[in-house]
Amino acid sequence: MRHILVMTLSSSVGLIALFMVDLVDIYFLSLLQNTSITAAVGFAGNVMLLTISVNIGLMITMGALVSRSIGGRQVLKAKRVATNVFVFGFLLALVLASVLLIFIDPFLSLIGAEGEAKVQALRYLYILLPSVPFFALSMCGNGVLRGLGDARRAMYVTLSGAIVNAILDPIFIFGLGLEIRGAAIATLIARLTMVGVALYGAIYVHRMITPFNFQRFKNFLKPILNIAVPSILTNIVTPVGAIYIIALIANYGDAAVAGASIINRLSPVVFSVLFSLSGAVGPIFGQNLGALNFHRIRATFLNSLQFASIYVLGAAVLLFFAQDFIVWAFKVSGESADLIKFFCTWLALPFVFQAAQFVVNAGFNNLGKPIYATWLNFGKIFIGTIPFAYFGGVWFGVYGVLTGPAIGAAIFGIIASIFLLLYTRNLEANLTGKKKAA
Repeated sequence: MRHILVMTLSSSVGLIALFMVDLVDIYFLSLLQNTSITAAVGFAGNVMLLTISVNIGLMITMGALVSRSIGGRQVLKAKRVATNVFVFGFLLALVLASVLLIFIDPFLSLIGAEGEAKVQALRYLYILLPSVPFFALSMCGNGVLRGLGDARRAMYVTLSGAIVNAILDPIFIFGLGLEIRGAAIATLIARLTMVGVALYGAIYVHRMITPFNFQRFKNFLKPILNIAVPSILTNIVTPVGAIYIIALIANYGDAAVAGASIINRLSPVVFSVLFSLSGAVGPIFGQNLGALNFHRIRATFLNSLQFASIYVLGAAVLLFFAQDFIVWAFKVSGESADLIKFFCTWLALPFVFQAAQFVVNAGFNNLGKPIYATWLNFGKIFIGTIPFAYFGGVWFGVYGVLTGPAIGAAIFGIIASIFLLLYTRNLEANLTGKKKAA
């Protein structure tokens, strides 16, 4: 538990900072009191969530491979795999950003953006999408630091971005009068700052780099893809669900989209500790698999659930009593305010089931079966989110669109937890049996 708490709380500071970048953007833009701009950030935010999810998959890949090599005392291998994940991540993100830039206009129309909200979303995305490959480098560097257990420097990566963004947002949005373009430029500069801090820690401090060799890159490509593909697919289905939900909410007007946009930026900050929990326990799973310490693997999972339950309860109480302040701070009213209050009252406690699935995903990603995490996430989105959101909207309107996925997440969180415990029991029997036979 102590190891979990230290790794989680230290890395959560950095992750809070990462999500604060988005929250700061929408906060300052909400002060313009232009519903179209706030809604635009919601549409654009879901597109950027798609890219962030890919980059988080790269970070998981880096952390899993580096931690596994370090756990097996193969330092040179860890450096070589880090080098090749950096190259792979940059190239993949470059392709993703290029495709999105080409098709972003029709894609925004597809998810319900129209009129002034669509125009503002395009202004934001045309500036920010080119930063995606560089953001991939910062996330890969963060994965190296996490894999080495250097939670402090991993925290510095995202913290630096949040500080720069918070300073530049009011300058560009209000001081220079650039409005949504200013928010995008501030975030762009913040991301470049994160790249510098991440690469400094991974390459200069820890020397986790070797000269690039194309033949070695081809040799490492298969183990990289074995983790990267399922990890990215696991993460990418979350924005697919979010995009579908925002498209449903768009049917209720810009005010509803604006309220949902604020919720989508606020909840990751409030529950960022749960996101960092999954990132923190991943290397713990990986290192103990390398050491064949299955007792500690199970203890890691169960202690993670205990910690998540206590944290979610505290966060839910805080949101309930702070709901009026949140509405006042973001200068919203009407349906936007009603949706925020509904979230703060009813939809915080179910996040404990989200946390369970985050930890399960980290477990499978680092215990040699990332494809299981992919299947569970696909099930959660395509069975537990999309149908629940659709029928929730049919029966209860916009509030049902938000509530349905919370119910689905609870069901899949329980299923995922049981599945991981059964898998670790079978894995222990197989590996310890082979060790005794040898």
